[in-house]
Amino acid sequence: MARFIYRMQSILDIKEKMEEQARMEFAAARIRLDEEEEKLQLLKDRKTAYEEHGRELRKDSLKVLDLRENQDAIARMNEYIAYQQGQVHIAKQQLEEARYRLQTAMQESKTHEKLREKAFDEFMREENAREAKEIDELVSYTHGRK
Repeated sequence: MARFIYRMQSILDIKEKMEEQARMEFAAARIRLDEEEEKLQLLKDRKTAYEEHGRELRKDSLKVLDLRENQDAIARMNEYIAYQQGQVHIAKQQLEEARYRLQTAMQESKTHEKLREKAFDEFMREENAREAKEIDELVSYTHGRK
């Protein structure tokens, strides 16, 4: 039996490598988004702690300097949170871009895989037809000799 050689195997290999690379980029983008969301949550938690501390300060005594520092800290946290929300948005956009690239790479890879399967099926049909022809010739030869 002849050996099957797919003539576009190098393209299929490249497409598979591109798909793997796209998977890695997607995973990295997902990790970055998770990190950015975690930073945002930490900032929100810190702001909540400052707000709680401010309520405690208002209960105990009215030290204007401490209250002012607390308000400044809350204002800074609001700025940090706004900046971090922008970073989360950027990370989400990068994740969506990576998802699109991965989807495209997977489609291209699957297309080439299907082409390979069709070529293999065609090869098998041709091989079976060739073997059937050889068997017929052998049977005709042996039958003709008798």
